[in-house]
Amino acid sequence: MAERLIDTFGRAHTDLRISVTDRCNFRCAYCMPEEGMEWLDRGGILTYEEIERIAGILVREAGVTSIRLTGGEPTVRARLPLLVQRLSQLGVELSMTTNGATLPLIAADLRDAGLDRINISIDTLHRDRFYELTKRNELERVLDGITAAVHAGFDPVKLNVVPMRGINDDEILDFLQFGQDRGVTVRFIEFMPLDAQGQWSNERVVTAREILDTAASRFSFEPLTRGSSPAERFRFTDGSGEFGVIASVTEPFCEACDRMRLTADGQLRNCLFALGHTDLRSLLRSGASDDEILEAIRSEVKKKWAGHAINQVHFIRPTKSMSQLGG
Repeated sequence: MAERLIDTFGRAHTDLRISVTDRCNFRCAYCMPEEGMEWLDRGGILTYEEIERIAGILVREAGVTSIRLTGGEPTVRARLPLLVQRLSQLGVELSMTTNGATLPLIAADLRDAGLDRINISIDTLHRDRFYELTKRNELERVLDGITAAVHAGFDPVKLNVVPMRGINDDEILDFLQFGQDRGVTVRFIEFMPLDAQGQWSNERVVTAREILDTAASRFSFEPLTRGSSPAERFRFTDGSGEFGVIASVTEPFCEACDRMRLTADGQLRNCLFALGHTDLRSLLRSGASDDEILEAIRSEVKKKWAGHAINQVHFIRPTKSMSQLGG
């Protein structure tokens, strides 16, 4: 039996987030700056073989049970279904977070390759606002991507929505209705200090309490058992589905967090807000054995702190934005 990865506080780490690229086909202010983004060169990004090797070590030897592919935008990586097919052979729950714009073209291929679940990031249902946020006139393609994901058999299809005060906080009810109409699960995520423009402030955070109060003004719902999930889940009492709220700022779930992250250039991070990392790419390319790589991973996980400390005086904002870290 694989020996699980346990951090200093006794938490097991079984969820691996893999950023397959730092590139994106949008210019979302939340993820990356409008100008001046320095992309990794092709040789600096982990190959599919390298990703498969690291993932295999963690599944076989360290008890990892779920893998999520992220970016940047993962679907801009060439031949992505090939990576999905390789990772699906590991016998884990395999999911992906995407902006959805290319799903009309590849949703069925990803499903056939073995992808189990899909999350689509979308922060507005208004065409003009979508352009302001992404610098692309692609809302219809994203909406078509949601439809394509449902038709391909992904269940549930989850929509990740980040409400930001003064920007899209007036769309909470619209998204809930959209979720009911389309048969998809909306998850509202509190705005975190990982925006590329560095303009985050606590005043712009629409809290979980505010989201639920707004939802209750029109919909009737009841809580579901949470378990270890970061999302607090709620079921509509009329049977029309569910939605979730992730209170990552006001009610952090750090004590139950089971995640670690592998960036596109092979840096392992024990937290989204970690200030340090372990360079697995150099180990891979210097001929390190599986045991040596596993020991480096264990050492990094052991460094995980008690919590991210947002809104505390000693909080230090990471130097990398969401597109460089992976969601």
